[in-house]
Amino acid sequence: MTTTDTPTTDTPAKTTSPKSTRALARDRRRQSVARFWRQYRTHRAGLFGLASLALFVLLALLAPLLVGADVQSVTKAPGRPLEAPGGEFPLGTDKYGRTMLGLLIWGARFSLTVGFLAAALSVAIGTLIGITAGHYKGWYATVIMRVTDWFLVMPTLVLAIALASVLSRSIWTIILAIGVTTWPTTARLVRAQTLAVESRPYIERAKALGGGHTHIMTRHVLPNVMPLVLAQTTLVISSAVLTEATLAFLGLGDPTVTSWGGLLQDARDAGATTKWWYVVPPGIAIALVALSFTLCGRAVESVLNPRLGVSR
Repeated sequence: MTTTDTPTTDTPAKTTSPKSTRALARDRRRQSVARFWRQYRTHRAGLFGLASLALFVLLALLAPLLVGADVQSVTKAPGRPLEAPGGEFPLGTDKYGRTMLGLLIWGARFSLTVGFLAAALSVAIGTLIGITAGHYKGWYATVIMRVTDWFLVMPTLVLAIALASVLSRSIWTIILAIGVTTWPTTARLVRAQTLAVESRPYIERAKALGGGHTHIMTRHVLPNVMPLVLAQTTLVISSAVLTEATLAFLGLGDPTVTSWGGLLQDARDAGATTKWWYVVPPGIAIALVALSFTLCGRAVESVLNPRLGVSR
C-alpha cells in the first residue's frame, strides 16, 4: 500500500522591509525638531520672545480684516486731527485724523515684511561668501575677506542712507539698502564655521571618494553651518527692523505705505512730538519686535551651542 505525502507549504515569515533613505531622513529631522523644541521650551525669555513675535505676525496677517485698508486713507479719516485717546479712538488720531491703533496694526505688515526680506537677503549673501571663502581659501579668500573687512568698518547706517538716497523710494530699495550693508558679520561667522567643518576627517574622505567642490559645500558644509545661520538670522531681522524705522524716520522710506518709522516721521513733521500717543506706541512696537527677535536669537543660539551658557 502506497501512501502519498501531502505537500506542505511553508508560510513565509513576515519580514519588515527596511525604511527607505528618505523615510529615515524624515524621521531624523522630526526627532531633531522635537529635541530642539524640548530644549527651547526651557528658555523662558525665548518663549516670551516667540509669543510676542507670533502676536505681531498674527496682527500683521489679519490687518485687512481687523482694521481694513481704508484706515490709511487721508480722505476717509474718521476723527479730528491729533485727537487724544478716548473711547472711540483708544490710541488717539494722527495729524490727518486717522486712528493710531489701526495705523499701528497696519504698519506691522510693512515693518515685518522689510525685516524678514532684508534679513533673508543679508544672510544669503553672507552665507554664500562665508562658505566659498572658507572652502576655496587662497587668493580668493584673501580678496573677499578684505572686502568684507571694509564693509565691517564702514558705518552700516551711513551706507544704507547713501543707497536709499540715490535709488527710488520704495520697499525694494529699503530691502536692498539693508541687505547689502549688513551681511559682513554673517560672512565672517560662516567662514569660521566652514573652516572648522572642513578640517574634519569625513570631508577628506568625501574628497577622496571624488566629491567635487559643489558637493562638499552643499552636502557637507552647508548643513553643518545652518544652525549658526538660523541663529544669526533672528538677530539680523531685529537689526533690519530698527534700520528700516531709522530710514523711514529720516524721510528715506516709501511714502506710499504705512510703517512704524513713517509714523514717527509724520509726528516730527507735524510738530506733534509732545503728543505721546503719536510717538510712544510706534516706538514701543519697534522696541518690542527688536527685543523679541533678540530673545529668540539668544535662545536658539543657546540650544544649538549649549557651551555658550546663555541665561534662561
